[in-house]
Amino acid sequence: MARGRTIAIVSGATVLALGAAGGGAYYLLHTRGTPAETAQRFAEAWQAGDQARMRAELATPQELGVYDQFRQGLGVESSTIQVGAPAERDGRATVPYTATHRLKNAGEWTYEGEIALKVADRHWKVDWTPATLHPQLTAGAKFALRTSWPDRAAITDAGGGRIDTGDAGGSVQQLVGFLDKATKKDVAKLGSAYKVGQAIGRGGLQETFQERLAGTPATEIQAGGKTLKKIEGSDGEPLRTTLDPGVQAAAVTAVKDVDKPASMVAIAPGTGEILAVVNNRGGFNRALDGRYPPGSTFKAVTAIGLLADGLSPRDTVTCPQYVTVGGLRIRNSEKAEFGSLSFSDSFAHSCNTTFAPLAKERLGADKLVETAEQVGFNQPLAIGVPATKASFPRAQSDAELAAESFGQGRITASPLSMASVAAAIADGTWRPPTLVPELKQKAEARKLPDGVTEPLHDMMAAVVTKGTAKSAGLPSGTRGKTGTAEYGSGPKLDSHAWFIGFTEGVAFAVVVEGGGGGGKVAAPIAADFLRALPSP
Repeated sequence: MARGRTIAIVSGATVLALGAAGGGAYYLLHTRGTPAETAQRFAEAWQAGDQARMRAELATPQELGVYDQFRQGLGVESSTIQVGAPAERDGRATVPYTATHRLKNAGEWTYEGEIALKVADRHWKVDWTPATLHPQLTAGAKFALRTSWPDRAAITDAGGGRIDTGDAGGSVQQLVGFLDKATKKDVAKLGSAYKVGQAIGRGGLQETFQERLAGTPATEIQAGGKTLKKIEGSDGEPLRTTLDPGVQAAAVTAVKDVDKPASMVAIAPGTGEILAVVNNRGGFNRALDGRYPPGSTFKAVTAIGLLADGLSPRDTVTCPQYVTVGGLRIRNSEKAEFGSLSFSDSFAHSCNTTFAPLAKERLGADKLVETAEQVGFNQPLAIGVPATKASFPRAQSDAELAAESFGQGRITASPLSMASVAAAIADGTWRPPTLVPELKQKAEARKLPDGVTEPLHDMMAAVVTKGTAKSAGLPSGTRGKTGTAEYGSGPKLDSHAWFIGFTEGVAFAVVVEGGGGGGKVAAPIAADFLRALPSP
């Protein structure tokens, strides 16, 4: 009996041992994870362009450089991979997916495929083949685009006339830009739908609005010589500018024969629309990108602050030959002096020795900055081509404040910026200058202080009738301000000649580099411009 019991115990132990062995084998051989989980991880890594994570899901380790070639060859900007429900059988599975790729210059491409999986090392892994990327892809095949571009859309003036044919004049050409052959660098920037040597916009509006003007090509997506998909193209959109051909022609007439570099910009008060941009010499676009001290044209800005502070055009001020502010000895142009006179007359005669003390006494550095910013200084510009904003740094001393009051010191402005000042005074509201109406502006319109516009109009009229522009031959009704802006260093300084002004429907600014006196040089150019304007 004892022996039988012993056998029974041994037999029971054997059964227990076999049971334990069977449970351990089942645990060790059990496949971990699911096809859906593996496919989802692979899809997310594909979507992110993360090849390291994609390779981690493969049953057989291998490089996946074809995904890089896919993205680069087709100009893939983004991908979305959505996986479906898996089908599983005998240690293998397939997971369907829908891939949507956004291709630069071509639109979206959507197709369906499958991710094949199998069990490897007790885990579900991707059984990768080229067909995993696209069901029609074969080994060694490369992706490419074949494109057919539509005709390029036109750039026009405000009336719809084309200005991109090369016949509209050099100044317009500076704004428009030109067509050039694409380089490798251009293709890398614009996308693989473009090819080296293809015509693209270079400079100006042609470059800024390249994609809009070029449109979208009809595109064939190819791999290994086979066409996988055709995507319809779309025509480019025309670009309308605010340029007025009549005003542009008048500005050209005014500056073309000036023997020094000269630039003019005209703007429509009430809208801020740029009507004309002219440089009499090519290359650098001084009208938009010039950085000049505005000289006494800036007195119109200082006058806004003084009028807003309560000073009346009729108030008596003094205009001595010399005055010292903050240790800076200031004189008037040609050492002129007028003694006691009205504030309006001091403006008309452009008295530096009036404005410098008044700016110190009644405005100060902060208020002068605030006034300058009301008419566009330190405000961002967005006109569709490079343009430098007018800069007005806060004065760091009374001497610098005095210099700034009459447009010297560290102030810089372009004819574009000063024309927008003239337009603001004409209308009573500063508006950011606009060349392409559809382009969103970065700066907001700013209304001038109450009670400023009308008296300043009268003061600018006095400049023309009895002040520094009296002999310029300006048409009746013109209001303006001359400027003689010194630059350089040394005991004797050269000067840029300025004139800003407005009449009914147009405000403008003209500068002549190294031209000398604004009243003698720039104002007569403005007179030629106004006389050449087409009749209303």
